[in-house]
Amino acid sequence: MNALTNTEFNFKGQKSVYHGKVRDVYNINDDLMVMVATDRISAFDVILPKGIPYKGQVLNQIAAKFLDATSDICPNWKLATPDPMVTVGLKCEGFRVEMIIRSILTGSAWREYKKGCREICGVKLPDGMRENERFPEPIITPTTKADEGHDMNISREEIIAQGIVSEEDYNVMEDYTRRLFARGQEIAAKRGLILVDTKYEFGKRDGKVYLIDEIHTPDSSRYFYADGYEEKFEKGETQRQLSKEFVRQWLIEHNFMNEPGQTMPEITDDYAISVSERYIELFEQITGEKFSKAADTDDIAARIEKNVADCLASL
Repeated sequence: MNALTNTEFNFKGQKSVYHGKVRDVYNINDDLMVMVATDRISAFDVILPKGIPYKGQVLNQIAAKFLDATSDICPNWKLATPDPMVTVGLKCEGFRVEMIIRSILTGSAWREYKKGCREICGVKLPDGMRENERFPEPIITPTTKADEGHDMNISREEIIAQGIVSEEDYNVMEDYTRRLFARGQEIAAKRGLILVDTKYEFGKRDGKVYLIDEIHTPDSSRYFYADGYEEKFEKGETQRQLSKEFVRQWLIEHNFMNEPGQTMPEITDDYAISVSERYIELFEQITGEKFSKAADTDDIAARIEKNVADCLASL
């Protein structure tokens, strides 16, 4: 059970470090970022007490693949992947919004719609839609990026009026979002999948808008299997999907949704390995490539430290 759940590196030129739910981000000389995708896993806004072997590698390599596959659409932050769990790239000033784009009415949007809501983030929705029904065209439903607590829905107009993002920059982000999503849908279709919805984050550097963070991973995106989608939709059945939803469902079955009085169920080694196997299956389905487990897992931190040091010395 070798899994990397905590990092405390001190790279040359390091100014600061940010520990997120899954990723640890190191600021190098206010110029570069070293993003380590750990094996931590979160659900219901809580980090589970045991890491998932190879999960960080899965997420990092999927994101790297799709950053490369979309670099003709917009510039992105990635410079190198010196380790299976690490991406090194340009430090950008991140915008305080996430660009969420949806092609199908599902998830939180469906839950709001079912309550009678007919407008999400300023986007008007027609009456009579059903769960998992396609929108006539993809809709963008941004959220604010909260330092603490939940992100909040916000409209394009509110973002611009509040000065969170200028109209000029927002228009660029919106254009990139639609084009990135269209490319993601094309790639997914070749794999027998539907890219249902996803989120993108953008930042700015030297006056230019960059795509930052991850892209099209199962942690940031929802995929349906294309085979059987129409039939299941017509029958009102649950869609087969690729995401970490299976972890949430397991927690729900064990009476945990991070509500008062609830106790986190035990994460056994066997369960952690089964989740690892599911993530590897996700990788192979989404990319069409065989997953190659990283070597040198006896001391993952030492491996990363060496690989990153060599990379930074060459940049």
